Amino acid sequence: MTSINDVFTGFKEKLTTLYDLHEVEALTLLSISEITGLSKAYIKAFPEKEITDEQSETLNNTLTRLQTGEPIQYIFGHTEFYGLPFKVDPSVLIPRPETEELVEWVLNTIGSSRIIINNVLDIGTGSGCIAITLKKHLPIAKVSAIDISAEALQIAQQNAELNKAQVNFIHADILDIHKSDIEIRKSEIIISNPPYVTLHDKTQMHTNVTDFEPHTALFVPEDDPLIFYKAIADYAINNLSANGFLFLEINENLGKETVELLTDKGFNNIELRKDMIGRDRMIRGTRI
Repeated sequence: MTSINDVFTGFKEKLTTLYDLHEVEALTLLSISEITGLSKAYIKAFPEKEITDEQSETLNNTLTRLQTGEPIQYIFGHTEFYGLPFKVDPSVLIPRPETEELVEWVLNTIGSSRIIINNVLDIGTGSGCIAITLKKHLPIAKVSAIDISAEALQIAQQNAELNKAQVNFIHADILDIHKSDIEIRKSEIIISNPPYVTLHDKTQMHTNVTDFEPHTALFVPEDDPLIFYKAIADYAINNLSANGFLFLEINENLGKETVELLTDKGFNNIELRKDMIGRDRMIRGTRI
């Protein structure tokens, strides 16, 4: 029979070339909990606990996939964002903690400004994590979300149903939004986490991102890394309500350039904010 401790040993032997020890432990703990149904606290407290042969086989299969660099969220088909469950597959990006920080900033801004939020627009929604989370916290607001990927919108719709959140999902390309016949009400909040990874950035990224997550949601041309920010800013300056806010997640290496872009486009009260580990990762601007 295989014990929990045996599983930890096996994962450590096979995954340390891909991940640091802290990540290996986290992946092992999550895998055991997912497959056995045991709590993480129980797993840590009783490492001598034996698991069934079927569970052991499933864990071995999971380990084999992890060795390829495949993200564990895709292996199990779900993740958590801002305390809510979300389905994910390779058609959508895996939600990140810094995006949770962006959502937190939106909600804090609304609370402190006391602005009445009638309409919210999420540009490049992917899994729908931003739009759905905002709808859950702003139940009166009408939330719309656009994406170029029909496959992503299918996942986003499933996530909206999973979380009992009514969001209007729209198939559209922000780079060609002027050619679209879609009608979206002016919004008090426009938010986006668009593609911003350059080819240079790609060389420094883990293969579990570059080999598995959707490239259309990640990468931008090296010679025009702000291409999506230009399009979003042009759209937002014309479609935000008076005193409405634009929130963007950004490339940490292009904070100054993104601030200059929003300034040139006519936004006011622009604030560049760092994430929890001190990187320039988000921007807020206002349309007066």
